[in-house]
Amino acid sequence: MITIYTTPSCSSCRKAKKWLDDHRIPYSEKNIFNENITEDDINLMLQHSENGFEDIISTRSKIIRENDLDIEGMRTQELKKFILDNPSILKRPIMIDPKEDKMQVGYNDEEIRIFIPKRLRELIMYSSFAQGDFDYKKALEIYFDEIDSKKEASNH
Repeated sequence: MITIYTTPSCSSCRKAKKWLDDHRIPYSEKNIFNENITEDDINLMLQHSENGFEDIISTRSKIIRENDLDIEGMRTQELKKFILDNPSILKRPIMIDPKEDKMQVGYNDEEIRIFIPKRLRELIMYSSFAQGDFDYKKALEIYFDEIDSKKEASNH
């Protein structure tokens, strides 16, 4: 399941959650201001990032600017502790699907599609090749019908 790290006032977080909801993709939300993030959370982020801390820390963060911090000069453990004490320095949203080994930082209409389930990708590919016309909405309808049918079958 996808974990999405958010804050209440983040419009990109709201867009990402809406996109996941619209595609019926289950996720668990972790509000970094209301729930303490853990070192395990940071390790998960780092494990799925390409550029380490650079991918997850906002160097434009008020705390970093006001304290004139040298992020580059900090040791890994110091930086992890700083994030735990100041979670607002994290970019948002951070979405991770550890099972599929996928992570996205921020919201981007195109990039968020990495989280499209395999079956829906198959339907999209079929619709774009078979009909010679990309019909994303039709692929979504078929996918949702399949999900609903499976739910009905498992309830009987």
